[in-house]
Amino acid sequence: MRVFLTGASGYIGTAVLDAFARAGHEVTGLVRNSEKAAEVEARGGVPLVGDLQHPGSYRQSAEEHDVIVHAGFDGSHPVETDRRTIETLIAAARAGGPSRPSVLIYTSGIWVLGATHRAVAEDAPANPAEIVSFRPAHEQMVLSAAGDGLRAVVVRPGIVYGGSRGIVGDFFRHASDGVVRIIGPGENRWPTVYDRDLADLYLLLAERDDASGVFHATDGSEDRVNEIVAAIVSHVSPTPDVRRLSLDEARAKLGPYANALALDQVVRSPRALALGWSPILKSIVGNAARLFEEWRADSTARAEEATSGPPKPDRPAATRTRRKTRPAGK
Repeated sequence: MRVFLTGASGYIGTAVLDAFARAGHEVTGLVRNSEKAAEVEARGGVPLVGDLQHPGSYRQSAEEHDVIVHAGFDGSHPVETDRRTIETLIAAARAGGPSRPSVLIYTSGIWVLGATHRAVAEDAPANPAEIVSFRPAHEQMVLSAAGDGLRAVVVRPGIVYGGSRGIVGDFFRHASDGVVRIIGPGENRWPTVYDRDLADLYLLLAERDDASGVFHATDGSEDRVNEIVAAIVSHVSPTPDVRRLSLDEARAKLGPYANALALDQVVRSPRALALGWSPILKSIVGNAARLFEEWRADSTARAEEATSGPPKPDRPAATRTRRKTRPAGK
């Protein structure tokens, strides 16, 4: 397959690029600058320097691929840019001709469900946290594009873990710096997913002609924030301090992001599992030692790259050496 990927140097996008490249597919990765382009090339992708805010920089390329994966995010104008990007990618998929894309995969997230307090699946109604209040409408834009040979897929990842980036990566970093902060009592549950398991789901959804609609991507765990933090700090020496912020304090510092982090959610992924998706890791708590070593290795590799440049194409990036590819659906 020929895959067009936005956000190719981002946290999710990097894992998705690795998964498709390992499976032997050709990936064109949209990035903002030459430095990020070198990272994509080192991972086996074909970089395209462009900008989500300027559709003309990438639309033609998107038209020439079999699969479009939108994993990019523009933090400066998130709602407007995401909507424009979706419109552009849908237009690219409908451009016509035998080589037009056959599937459009959009990256949303489990925060669109709001607080659940009990286990919910893909058929649960949206009740988005304020910070992602725009997502349900954007999901519907994608889903409404289905038809006339185009499959439309929405992926809602849980909180992603693995490597040195993301919310959980920040927990490891803060623990190593000596202080971890928890918002509120910490008894809220986080639906989570390992980055490479998530990427394998994207690959499966692209390869399965019968996959369409909304798919959750969670590992099935019900780890509470207190349990996650306790598991992390137990592997750090000297033992870091754990400090608590009231929700009001966190809101003052982080705005609506604090409310999202304080959500209590239990989210299942029955539609993904029915396709044959089988996550390797089932929780953060049960794999904290492994994840700490991954965090440390990836942090070191990224620090080295920051001073010496990205790895050469003949030297695989750290995240490409951790696990062998498994067949799609296994």
